[in-house]
Parts: sequence; structure tokens; C-alpha cells
Amino acid sequence: MSTEATKKTNQEQEMVHLTINNIPLAVPKGTKIMQAAQKLGIDIPHLCYHEDQRIKARCRLCSVEVVGKRRLLAACSTEVWEGMEVHTDTQIVRDTQVAILQLMLANHHKDCLSCPRNQNCDLQRLCSRFNIQHSSLPSVCKEEPRIVTNPAIVRDPSKCIRCGRCIRACKDVQGIAALTYAGRSSDIVVTTAYNKPMETTDCILCGQCSLVCPTGALVEKDDTEKVLDALQDPKKHVIVQVAPSVRVSLGDAFGMEPGAIVTGQMVTALHLLGFDKVFDTNFGADLTIMEEGTEFLDRLQHGGVLPMMTSCCPGWVYYVEKHYSDCLPHLSSTKSPMSIFGAVAKTYYPKVAGIDVKDIVTVSVMPCTAKKFEAARPELGRDGRPDVDIVLTTRELIKLIKYVGLSFGQLPETEFDSPLGTASGAGAIFGTTGGVMEAALRTVCDKLTGKTLERLDFQEARGFKGIKECTLELGGRTLHIAIAHTLKNAEILMEQVRKGISPYDFIEVMACPGGCIGGGGQPIGTTNAVKKKRMQALYEIDRSLPVRKSHENPELQVLYRDFLGEPGEGKAHELLHTGYRTVPKTYPF
Repeated sequence: MSTEATKKTNQEQEMVHLTINNIPLAVPKGTKIMQAAQKLGIDIPHLCYHEDQRIKARCRLCSVEVVGKRRLLAACSTEVWEGMEVHTDTQIVRDTQVAILQLMLANHHKDCLSCPRNQNCDLQRLCSRFNIQHSSLPSVCKEEPRIVTNPAIVRDPSKCIRCGRCIRACKDVQGIAALTYAGRSSDIVVTTAYNKPMETTDCILCGQCSLVCPTGALVEKDDTEKVLDALQDPKKHVIVQVAPSVRVSLGDAFGMEPGAIVTGQMVTALHLLGFDKVFDTNFGADLTIMEEGTEFLDRLQHGGVLPMMTSCCPGWVYYVEKHYSDCLPHLSSTKSPMSIFGAVAKTYYPKVAGIDVKDIVTVSVMPCTAKKFEAARPELGRDGRPDVDIVLTTRELIKLIKYVGLSFGQLPETEFDSPLGTASGAGAIFGTTGGVMEAALRTVCDKLTGKTLERLDFQEARGFKGIKECTLELGGRTLHIAIAHTLKNAEILMEQVRKGISPYDFIEVMACPGGCIGGGGQPIGTTNAVKKKRMQALYEIDRSLPVRKSHENPELQVLYRDFLGEPGEGKAHELLHTGYRTVPKTYPF
């Protein structure tokens, strides 16, 4: 072991002894007071702090008293030292925390009953914790209108507490930096460059900002009323599809362990809400693999544009359109699973169900805010009708279940409906980074070699690493594969593609950390630790299913035989493929 490595190991093993509220404990050197307190079950109040982000120390709500120090210290940013004595519950600490909350409330629009984050707001929770029922300070909150200019994200500047979480998510995670601070001193605000609507900036509507926002300043556009109206209309046949990652995240809101698999209860809940049919987006994922795999093989064997890049993630596609429009030919023309399902639901399903397409309403439950934007694309429909009428996030489905008053954890399990409810394990793993590539390889390997692939688990595609690479020897050819999640990592691969030096044949990108399991529409409180448990759950679903390759899905085979024809040709190409457009650069610099 090198000297530097030895030194690092010794530092990691060095323990520091301290007391918090007179309770002794030992923690590794470098631990912050916040983390040390958590080991004792002490939750130091905080707002700007987020466990997956770098320290900001802006709100000072986590101030604590340390013996020997003349001023209070921020628990989120202060490292412990040997012999440190910390007090989190003294009079001066409490007075300071109450004063900070009072100041925030004085500059906060306090219409909690009409706020989408009511009862799920960090500021509201802390005010309740400190028994602050109203602000004792005069209001200085400016009346600012909610910004509702796109189908995905709503901004409410009057709810912003300037904590900076959204800025860090956009810049540090996604590398976009569409949100930033502007102004000085008490006039500082979180906004976009030139205060433009988000969709006209570099923003790709991924919703990561809304996932970390502690209040209602950034939320998904709520379409639950549209769904309720459709369900109450006796003339409408309302069907719903559910994305793979929703079934391993929905339980979070109902007291279940992170990563709990609630597929059966979810289907039951949707039926009880009034949906006529409950289908599985995983069926659409299997269709995506058939089309995308066929497209990749065609490019590989006939000199097409390589590397080919996946096109399942709408945030990623929008990113390429905005930032790398010169690389659009590298994107697969195959639609996303949601859009593919929508196309089949508005063409094939009416025929087999004997229902007029005009009476069908398609609802999608997605972990993603950008899916709302995707569904609104004019090219994803026909005859003036969109293929997907309404998109709900996981958070919106949670609202509907709570609205009806269902005891979710006690619901019996039921199966998805046919004919669009049978899916393979390959479709299930679409919800995690690397899953699309692994699912594609299971089919591509069979097709390329003409043999049944015995190896189904591609460990090289799994895990939380930002960029994963693997090489496969298939059919006398070496395939070079890359997988990235978050757009900050995707940028590295895209620069290679743009310069013509990419060594890869096939690239998968998902915009959100961990893939759809960490989507911008997932339950509030989604952290990296939670995402890893959801990832494990999706692989568990995959292992439990009798069919684990998309092309072996029996209902999919019937669909191609009776309706679509050959993959990538004729009706299949007409319905299941699309094109992309160049989005002009927002800024000239």
C-alpha cells in the first residue's frame, strides 16, 4: 500500500470523541455535527442542507451551541473535534431557530391550504415542530404570480426560501445551471437567467429541482383534476399505464420500507379509483426493445450512424435537441415506452376491445415531470388526438389514493389487465440506470448470434457509477457499450460523439440520478440511499418473472403477428418511431 493510501486509511480509522447534549459518542474524524447528532437519533432542524448535496450553510437553522465558542456554529458544515461539547437544545439555540423561521415566514406566501406541498413541506413541518402558528413579524412577501408556462413544472417565487437546493441539483447533478441566484442582500432571489420561463432556458424539465425543493416553490403541474373528471364521465373509457419504477416507490408515501414492491396493491388501488383497465408500461418497454434492438442491429450491420443512443428518457432527448442538435442522428428513432404504449392504446386496443378511439382516455403514471412535456409533443399522436392524454407523476397518484381514502398497505393484490399487461423482466429493469441497455442486450445478443443467450444478468450495466462501460464479443464482433446517468455525466460522452472520437457502438443515457427510480416526479424524500433500494427491488422483480427477454413476451408476439407486422417495418415503424427537432440555443454565449 502506498504512503498516501496508508495515510488515508489511518484518517478514516481515526475516531473523535465528543458529547452532544451531554451524551458521549465517538465518530470518524471529518464527521459533521449534523451527522454525529443523527447517530444519537437527534434531528437538528435544517432547510438548506440535503444529504446528497454539497454543504451550503445558508439558512443557519441548524445552529448549535459549542462550549468555548462565542457564536453559534452551523451543524451542517462544522466538523467535530476531540473533546467537543455540543448543545442543540439551549435557550439561545431555540431562540435563534425560532427567529430564523419567523424571518422566513415574514417573506413567505402562507397559503398552505392551497399549496401543493401542504402537509409535505419542510418549512411547515418545522413551524409545527416549534409551535409557530403565525409570524410575529410584519409580512414583506411580494405578491408574485405562479409561473405556469409549460406542461411540466410550476414555479411559485412567493414560496421560495432561497435555500439553494434547486440550484445545486440543476448545476451539480445535471450540469445545466438553469436556476441561479440574482439580486443582492435582502433582494436576492432564485430565478432563471433574465427571469425567462424555464422551458425557454437551458432547462430540460427533468424536475430534479422540484424533488429537492423543501417548500412549494417548485412543483409538478397538477393534472389530478383532469383525471378525476375523466373517471366521472360515463362516456369515457379510461385506461392507465404505470411505469416500472412507480411500483417500487409508491409505498414510500404509505409507511412502507424504501424499495417495497407494491405492484399488486397499486393495481388494486387504480381499479378502485375507477380506471376501466390497468395496464403495464413494461409492455411498452418490451416493444421498445423490439424496435430499438432491431434498429441497432440494422445500423450495426448496414453502416448506420453509430454510436446509437437510447431515446427512452424525455429529459435526455430534450437535452440533445437543445444542447447537441448536431448529434440528433445518433438518437434512436424508437419512441419511449410510454409513447409506444400510447400509440398501441389508440390503435390496436380499440380494435380488440371494440371501443371507439374517441371515447378512450389514456392516462400515464410516471416517475418523471418531463413525461408531461413529452406527451404534449404534437408528433406523438394522430388525427388531432394525442396518444397519451394525461400524465401523472408518482406524487400525483399518491394524492389521488389519499383523496379516495384507501388504506393502501391493506389492499389485496391483483394482476394487470390484458392484452397490454403482460411484460418481461427486461421491461421491469427499464426503471433503473443500465436497465434499458441490459434489456436491449438480452434481445440483441439472441438476434445477432442466432442462439439463445443463457447469460441474462449483465453486471457491468448495473450499479450507481456515473459512467459504466463494457465490451461484449458477439457473433464475431466486439460491441463497445456505455451507460450514463445524470446529464453532467452524459455531457462527457456527448463531447466525444460531437468530436467524432466516441469509441462506443451503443450508449444509454438517463437524465435523472439512478434513472427513473430517481425521477423528478418521485415521492419527496427520494435520496441516493433510497434509490439504491429501489434499484435492487427492480432487479428482484426481473428475477421473479417467468419471461425475462422482451422478444419472448407472448402477448407482444401476438401484437406483432396480428397487427404490427415485422419490427422496424411498415405499421410498426409508422406507429412506434418518431423524429426530433433542433431547439435553438437560448443564449448567444
